[in-house]
Amino acid sequence: MDKRSSLKTAVIILFIATLSACQKFETEKKPYYTAEEPKAEKKTETPIPHLETLLSTQEAFMSVADKMTPAVVNISTVQHMAGGRGRLPFEVDPFFRDFFGDYFGDVPQPERRSTSLGSGVIINPEGYILTNYHVIKDAEEITVKLSDKSEYAGKMVGTDPKTDLAVIKIAANGKSPYAVLGDSDKIRVGQWAIAIGNPFGLDRTFTVGVISATGRSEVGVAAYESFIQTDASINPGNSGGPLMNIHGEVVGINTAIVASGQGIGFAIPINMAKGIISDLIKKGKVTRGWLGIGIQPLTKELAESFELKDTKGALVNEVFPESPAEKAGIKPGDIIIRFGGKNVEDSRSLQAMVGASGIGTIVPVDVIRDRKALSFNVKIGEMPGEEDLATKPAEEKEDWIGLSVRDIPQEMKESLEVQEGVLVRGVKGGSPAEQGGIQPGDVIIAINQKKISDAAEYKRVMSTIKKGITTSFLIRREGVTLYLAFRTRR
Repeated sequence: MDKRSSLKTAVIILFIATLSACQKFETEKKPYYTAEEPKAEKKTETPIPHLETLLSTQEAFMSVADKMTPAVVNISTVQHMAGGRGRLPFEVDPFFRDFFGDYFGDVPQPERRSTSLGSGVIINPEGYILTNYHVIKDAEEITVKLSDKSEYAGKMVGTDPKTDLAVIKIAANGKSPYAVLGDSDKIRVGQWAIAIGNPFGLDRTFTVGVISATGRSEVGVAAYESFIQTDASINPGNSGGPLMNIHGEVVGINTAIVASGQGIGFAIPINMAKGIISDLIKKGKVTRGWLGIGIQPLTKELAESFELKDTKGALVNEVFPESPAEKAGIKPGDIIIRFGGKNVEDSRSLQAMVGASGIGTIVPVDVIRDRKALSFNVKIGEMPGEEDLATKPAEEKEDWIGLSVRDIPQEMKESLEVQEGVLVRGVKGGSPAEQGGIQPGDVIIAINQKKISDAAEYKRVMSTIKKGITTSFLIRREGVTLYLAFRTRR
């Protein structure tokens, strides 16, 4: 090998060695340069707070929907309306009217059919369905559609207008899906509330909200009211459908909405409905306890006139002849503060207590009379039917409170169902009497618990009333006896 070849070989070997050393150096130095080199970022998902809890709640809602939807039914009703007589449609056009004259005259109109739509919930495998009374009121035909699209003719079992509840039945042959009834006494404000129904004809709509309040009364839907309030969406067509808890148990029957208040709906507590369901299925009607009294709430002014510390209790404004209350010794003007050992918060609570009492049971009733505590044992009677217990009265010198009164004419006493008192003939506008609620045609029976026999007695009692005190008037108005109280002034 010549020198040129040896030199070339040596250069190649040196180049390879140098390249190898550089690669080794890069390998050893690489950790020191990694911070400056771009790296592929590893993708990581941002954790969702409380995801497991949200998924669990979602699963609970889906479970309720799967379990309860088959038990919720669509109820449609038909009422037949008489046709009558009318004019042909084209007769509104002057041309046709001039051309045909009165040739056709009045023509009979065909019978019309009025339909309504609501919801219901199946409560046992025999096909009994709980719904609202107003859903099936006056219905001549009832059609029930299940979630599997099958349809049945609904048979009326019984109704209770006082609570707006009704029970109908379909021929289910013991195979119907049904709901579990829960305990509405255990619900608390803030708990989940779930509604299923047919709002606006949208079949089996599922909505979720919370329990907004309990014990709502003065809604004006039924005689007996202690509603559950919820913001779960309830709309026309939801009536009669179930309100449920997170376990899928029925805690209420959706009944009413506040038209002017979005997100305010009301449901009848299921515990109130349970006894009614039993009565309707067994007897076709509801049997309630009865005291035979008229009651009204205690206002602040009334409580002051009776020298009471608060407005708790119910004021007796009327006692019906031969009623359980009269036989026991209860009188108008008594304030019932306890019934059956339970405190009476207001007139609504007393009404519910009495209605739920067993017929023939002896119940202790505690009252305040003339600032004294008294107790009576009352044998509960059965509430009469819807017939009037009293007839309506006929209608008729302004004194210092703005009233003009007269003795009751003998011929009017029978129609007014009173033997003593004075008839209010006029009420001066803007007077204390008008502001206190007294109206022409009222009969004043007593003032501050003092019985008024005639006009002379009225004047004598009124002369003793001091300026600026709160005065109570017991009056008779359109078959109803009630107390009014207001501050008098001269």
